[in-house]
Amino acid sequence: MRKTPLVALLAATALTLTACSGGGSATKQSGGTLTILTPASTVGLDPASSQNLATTTLSLLDRRLTTWDVQKGQDAKVVPDLATTTGEASDGGRTWTYTLKDGLKFSDGSAITSAAIKYGIERSFSDQLQGGLSYHKTLLEGGDAYQGPFDGKQLGSIETPDAKTIVFHLNKAFGDWPWIASMPAFSPVKESNGNPVAYAKAPITSGPYKVDSIKDGTAITLSRNPHWSRRTDSVRTAAADEVVIQESQNQTTTVQNLVNGTGAYATAFGAQYLGASDLAAVNGNPAAKARVATSNAGPIQYLAINTQRGDLKRLKVRQALEYAVDKRSYLVASGGAQAGTSASTLITPGIAGRQDYDLYAAPETGDVAKAKGLLSDAGVSALKLTLLTQNDAASLAQAQAVQQGLQRAGIAVTLKTEDADAFYTDVAASDPTFDLALMSWQPDFPSANSNISPLFDSSQIGNGNYNVSQYRNADVDAAIAAAQAEVDQTKAQAAWAAVDRRIMADAPVVPLIYAKQSFLRGSGIGNFFIPSFPAYPDYMTLTITR
Repeated sequence: MRKTPLVALLAATALTLTACSGGGSATKQSGGTLTILTPASTVGLDPASSQNLATTTLSLLDRRLTTWDVQKGQDAKVVPDLATTTGEASDGGRTWTYTLKDGLKFSDGSAITSAAIKYGIERSFSDQLQGGLSYHKTLLEGGDAYQGPFDGKQLGSIETPDAKTIVFHLNKAFGDWPWIASMPAFSPVKESNGNPVAYAKAPITSGPYKVDSIKDGTAITLSRNPHWSRRTDSVRTAAADEVVIQESQNQTTTVQNLVNGTGAYATAFGAQYLGASDLAAVNGNPAAKARVATSNAGPIQYLAINTQRGDLKRLKVRQALEYAVDKRSYLVASGGAQAGTSASTLITPGIAGRQDYDLYAAPETGDVAKAKGLLSDAGVSALKLTLLTQNDAASLAQAQAVQQGLQRAGIAVTLKTEDADAFYTDVAASDPTFDLALMSWQPDFPSANSNISPLFDSSQIGNGNYNVSQYRNADVDAAIAAAQAEVDQTKAQAAWAAVDRRIMADAPVVPLIYAKQSFLRGSGIGNFFIPSFPAYPDYMTLTITR
């Protein structure tokens, strides 16, 4: 599950945009060096502890059972990667079976087997490898007690009857398992390379590139994996001969170097999205502006309402907040039209099955009279609330926009500011003391399941989870479980759309904007676009045009 600070939106984790620009115009499509410029001091390469999206950094090094096919203007699709299909379901969606393609090899020339995939997944359960996406850990039978393979134990719910077959036994039906199988932990790892320390220094890879050198805090250099076969990989194009990941890059310097676009920067791009000051610098240079790619939409930014606090327990009071918020002012505080578009649904654009609607239709500036009327109907006057926000300048400006909007309806809002670490500790507490919190959420995979379940299932309250609104509704929990269990994706998408509306009827959050993200490339990079999901460039299909 992916928490996204309102200002620093996972640039370091994703190392990665929407299609405003398609890239360079020259004819060369391969060869040369691709340089990725990231502010991250360390880019972790171990799939067991990674939250990397399927289309970003680790996709260059590792393949999974499935992966994502992302195209301009189209919803993302899950497609086979190492496997021949996206999975064969049986037992009502509790058992999933995969068969590996022929001729798959690691970068050392040895065969990729089902046992290597099983071992790779098992590693992710070890307390030596923390921080990775954990959906599979709660879904696989026995996963709650399993502690990894380093003591010689195996996870019995993953079977490998032969070298090409792997079978997963889940503790409940789960229709989105093909998406789960695209996550980093489903990359094959050789047992001889499985020690976390050894892997960090010299990983044996399965993707189109292998690691040549790692200079901690400085750079990671990749070269072609001679044993990767385009014949077995329908998604990655692996255009560059070499990839260099430059770490610890100052963002202002990165932008200036890319604007100038000389030398190695001609075939480089920034992994950090452009902030307001960056955009101002780029917009003043027509040539550089033409090399910016901006997403049509991205993570949802929202106002979480603590539904278990005081007058906020009352539906009409929460509905009053829906009308009182000034979304236009919030968007202006976020950076204007380049920063996002107004939001009304919980399922974000680019997710298959999303239905556009607005239960609280009002001008972008809000409907103050409607808000006051709802408060009066609830018998509430002189409402006083505390809004928790991060203490950086951008977050504070957004919080002040919300504060001023609510004040128009007679709602007094006190801002409580915290640094990022304290903020995420407090919002994820089991018994939080705030009334409102400014939040942002980037789904981990392109299914409404990843929009809805982490934020609104009552099992996700407290203990470091992200049901920040403390929202509890037994009927919604049952509807979420039914949608998760549905294997037929057409039916599942309809179910999720209904859940979206049902939750918003309870008004546990105010959707604010779908955030846009802009990225800058050098003039020698082609096919540089941002798909409908995720709001990052597709690293797998970039080309070199000079």
